[in-house]
Amino acid sequence: MALRSLVPVLLRATTPRRAAAPLSSLAASAPRERPDDPPGGPGPQSGSQPPRPAPVPAVDFDDSAAAYRSRTSWELLRGLLVLRLCAVEPLLQRHQQLLTTSQKLLGQRLFDWLMKMTFYGHFVAGEDQEAIKPLIQHNQTFGVSSILDYSVEEDLSHKEAEEKEIESCTAAAERDGSGTSKREKQFQVHRSFGDRRDGVTGARTYFYANEAKCDHHMETFLRCIEASGSATEEGFCAIKLTALGRPQFLKSLENMGISTKSNIQSWFTGEMLGLSGTVDLLDWNSLIDNRTKLSKLLLVPNMEGQPPSTLPFSLQTGQLEPLLSHFTEEEDLQMKRMLQRMDVLAKRAMEVRVRLMVDAEQTYFQPAINRLTLEMQRRFNVEKPLMYSTHQCYLKDAYDNVSLDVQLAHREAWCFGTKLVRGAYMTQERERAAAVGYEDPINPTYEATSTMYHRCLNYILEEIKHHGRASVMVASHNEETVKFALLRMKELGLHPSEKKISFGQLLGMCDQISFPLGQAGFPAYKYVPFGPVKEVLPYLSRRALENRGMMKGAQRERRLMRKELKRRLLSGEFFYRPAAC
Repeated sequence: MALRSLVPVLLRATTPRRAAAPLSSLAASAPRERPDDPPGGPGPQSGSQPPRPAPVPAVDFDDSAAAYRSRTSWELLRGLLVLRLCAVEPLLQRHQQLLTTSQKLLGQRLFDWLMKMTFYGHFVAGEDQEAIKPLIQHNQTFGVSSILDYSVEEDLSHKEAEEKEIESCTAAAERDGSGTSKREKQFQVHRSFGDRRDGVTGARTYFYANEAKCDHHMETFLRCIEASGSATEEGFCAIKLTALGRPQFLKSLENMGISTKSNIQSWFTGEMLGLSGTVDLLDWNSLIDNRTKLSKLLLVPNMEGQPPSTLPFSLQTGQLEPLLSHFTEEEDLQMKRMLQRMDVLAKRAMEVRVRLMVDAEQTYFQPAINRLTLEMQRRFNVEKPLMYSTHQCYLKDAYDNVSLDVQLAHREAWCFGTKLVRGAYMTQERERAAAVGYEDPINPTYEATSTMYHRCLNYILEEIKHHGRASVMVASHNEETVKFALLRMKELGLHPSEKKISFGQLLGMCDQISFPLGQAGFPAYKYVPFGPVKEVLPYLSRRALENRGMMKGAQRERRLMRKELKRRLLSGEFFYRPAAC
C-alpha cells in the first residue's frame, strides 16, 4: 500500500529521471548551483557553430522621458503629491483616523471623488472589471501588461479578526477537547498573533467566514481571470489560497511533515525510490473526487511517544493513521471544497490562456501552499507554465526551496514557473518566532536577503539557459536587483523575446523601472489592484506604509518626476498627451 501523504520535504538522490513519475511524487536529488545537462547530453560538440543570439537590449533607468511617456503632466503632479504625503511621518501615523474622519465630514460621494483624485487614482485601476480596461489597454500600448488583483478587504476590528482566525484555524475536535493538536509550535494557533494583518504592509489578508464566502472569493477570482483574458495577452491573475478555504486545513497539512528532514529521508531507501528517484505520495484527481474521503487518503506514521533515536525503526514497523482522524464529515467536505475551488480556477485560466500566480503567505501556511501549488503545477504546467508559485527570498531556506522545486520540475518534465519576491511578513514573522519560541526563519539583514534573491534568481536563469522549460517573474522594486537580472541575461544570452523572464512592480510605484523595460521589449507587468473605493482603503493604507519603508526608491522616483515636469515646461510640452509608441 503506497504511503498516501504529502511530505513538505524533497528527498535527495542522484538517480536521473528515466520515466514519467506519477502526478504526486517527491524529488530525490541534491541542490546544485547550476542545473545538470539535459537528458540528451551536453550542448553542441566543439567545432559546431551555433547561431549567435540577438543582443539583449540596453535599458536606461535614468531617462525620465521614457519612464513617463505614458503619463500626462497632471498624473505626474498627482504622483508627486501622493508620494510626498507618503513620506510625512505624522500623517502616516494617523492616516486611518484621518480617512475615517474625512469620510464622516465629506460624505461617501465627495470622499470617493477626493480619493480618486489622489491616493486611489494613483494606486488603484478602477472599481470593477470594466472600469479597469482602459488603463490596462493604455499601459499595454506602452509595453506594460497587467497582473489583476481584486484588492477588496474586510474592514474588521483587531478583536474581530482575532476571533475569526482562532475559530477558523482550530478543528472541532480541538475545540471540544476530544482531540489534541500534534502540530509543532510554529504551526499551532496563538491568540496573540490572531490578527494576521499586524505588521504587514505588502500583502492583503483574508479571514475565513463560511463556505459561501469562499465561493464568493472563487467567483471573484474567476471574474479576474475572465477580465485578464479579454483585456490583455498573456496576462496574469493573482490568487490567495487562504481566500478559498479554512486556514485550519493549511495548518493541518503541515502535519504531513511531522518529522525532521533527516528523519523523513530515512523513511525511504534507494530501493523504494526506484529508477525515477521519486515516490508516489498523492494523487490530485483523488483529492478533488467527491467519492473519496480525504481522511482515507492522507495517512502519516504514528510517532507519538517515540524518542528521536528510535524514529527510523518505529516508522518502519509502526502503523499508519489518518492525518485527519479527528476531522468531522463537514470538515472533510470543507477541505475537499477548497481543493476543488483551486481546480476550477486553474481549468478556467487554462481555457482563456491566463496564468495564475499563487501568492505567498505566512511561514506556518507556506509549506502547505507550496505543496498544493506544486501538485497543480504537475497537472497544468505540462506544455508551458500556467501555474506560478511564489518564493520569498527573505527566508533562510529560500534557495533550498527554489532549487528543489526546479529539480523536481526538470526530473518530471513539467514547466517550472515562479515569482521571486523579497517577502511581506518580516516584522510579524520575527515577532512570532521570538514570542512562541522557534528559530527566526528570516534572513538577518536586508543585504542577506538581497544576496539570497540574487542567488535564487541566478539559479533559475541558469536553468532557463540550459534546459529552457522554466520561467520566472522578477517581482522587485529594487533597481539594483533588476539591473542584476539584466546583466545575467546578457551574460547568458537570454533574450527578452523568449518571454521566459518577466518583471513586475505595483501600479503607482517604480514607473521608472517598468516602462523603460517594457519599451525595450522586456515582458514587464504592473500588479493592477481594483475594487470600490470604500472597500480598498486597507490596501491604500498598506501602499502608504510601504512607500515609507522604501524611502530611498521613492525619493529617486520623485526626483525623476520633477525632472520630467521641468523638461516639459521648458520644451513647451506641459500639456503633452500620451500616444502609443
